[in-house]
Amino acid sequence: MTKPDVHTAQKPTVNDIARVAGVSLATVDRVLNERPGVRRVTIEKVQNAITELGYVRDTAAANLARKRVYDLLFVLPDNRNEFVQALRSQITEQAGKLVNERTRISVRQAAPFEPQDIVRILDRLERPSTDGVAVFGPETPAVRDAVRRARAKGIAVVTLVSDLPSSDRDHFVGIDNVAAGRTAAQLMGRFARRTGKVLVITGSRLARDHLERRQGFDLVMARDFPHLDVVASVEGRDDPDLIGALLPQVFASYPDLCGIYSSAAGNAGLIRFLSENDLGGDVVVIAHELTPMSRAALHRGLFDALISQDAGHLVRSAVRLLRATADDVPFNAAQERIRIDIHLKENTPP
Repeated sequence: MTKPDVHTAQKPTVNDIARVAGVSLATVDRVLNERPGVRRVTIEKVQNAITELGYVRDTAAANLARKRVYDLLFVLPDNRNEFVQALRSQITEQAGKLVNERTRISVRQAAPFEPQDIVRILDRLERPSTDGVAVFGPETPAVRDAVRRARAKGIAVVTLVSDLPSSDRDHFVGIDNVAAGRTAAQLMGRFARRTGKVLVITGSRLARDHLERRQGFDLVMARDFPHLDVVASVEGRDDPDLIGALLPQVFASYPDLCGIYSSAAGNAGLIRFLSENDLGGDVVVIAHELTPMSRAALHRGLFDALISQDAGHLVRSAVRLLRATADDVPFNAAQERIRIDIHLKENTPP
């Protein structure tokens, strides 16, 4: 029997599926909602019709009919990092807006660079109380295994800012950190006012984003600016006081220091040291994330450039990807691509 053709200028509907599959609307509804009582051959007919028509389910309407509510969790480091504070602010803002889209968002905090804190949080999650989780944390075997266990329970997982690619997470939301490090190196090499040594301040060797930034930075510095000598990283653990305490020793060891790449957080300690020692304008400083503090340092001449990612875009993208994964529906990859923004004193937004 020849199947009737379907010609429509609009997207396919359940009526089109029923017509092409040769079944009733009630049967299509049972298959779409995975209800029992449908023969395997009939399910295959409906699924083939869906594929043939390119049907994409209106999940918003379906969720409304089922009174479905998404419960999403963000796991963030518990510190004074201005960028993390910006993420929390954006999460709070989105939580208020998404109530009308049947989405609940909550935040749990883990000690910075403490993998077991994140493991404990992830291992306590269960369906259906949690549909998805966005994780901002270090890369260790324990965290990777905890992500796998969460996904095995049917919980969607995205990594935020710093990736865990070997954990089988569903998606990564953040900039290309190797490219960010390469960008920082180009800025450093072109802005450097004299030959000398360059310091990289990192947060932790457990943080993949920091490691990737250093990887990209080293590659370009060695290739394009061999007259600048990049020295061993200082691990500041995103702690302003620790960074402030380490810098005097660094400058004593390298009196010809001409540049600093702050690839992590804890910029308050760096800014304080630069101000107290009147180093603005002498040492080129490339840092990360546009925050009120880093913006002020840029305008005072303490920082030369900032490499940034939009905190609001990160949060909105994480929410969209978690919901799409929970519903097993397509997403717009271009919309979820997080840009690397470069800010100078002259182009910082109001």
